[in-house]
Amino acid sequence: MFGSNKNTDEVKTTPSAPSNALNALAKGTVVEGSIRCDSDLRVDGTIKGKLNCQAKVIIGPTGAVEGEIKCQNAVIEGRFKGNLHVSELLNVRETAEVDGEISTNKLLVQSGARFNVSCKMEVGAANGAVKNFDTKTTSTDAATTAGKVAGGKEEVRN
Repeated sequence: MFGSNKNTDEVKTTPSAPSNALNALAKGTVVEGSIRCDSDLRVDGTIKGKLNCQAKVIIGPTGAVEGEIKCQNAVIEGRFKGNLHVSELLNVRETAEVDGEISTNKLLVQSGARFNVSCKMEVGAANGAVKNFDTKTTSTDAATTAGKVAGGKEEVRN
């Protein structure tokens, strides 16, 4: 029991957040700095800084974010100012005030929202890589084409 030196194989598991987990920043709370989360985040307080979320970010009616957000989906009901990178859907509600630069795949802006942005809409724009559906390169194709020069002749390197 206590103090025993038995060598047993234990499997340690780290509890993972359930898929429906929701982080919340309550009204009146101010966070300055960087935040990273794997599950949904609802902001009813204030964030000044960077937010990197692997799921959905919801800025509630009393919420405000000033800085940079990178996320999969976003719903904005409050205020946002800065750079917003959404890999899927950005939903801007009628109570929202949005200023800055936006990159998203899909955009929904409801009537009444204040939306003063420069917006870039491309598949994969939020993570910095634009998907090109016309060309596909496998690792063997890349190795084959890398050794060829103009005219289809192979390049010899010493």
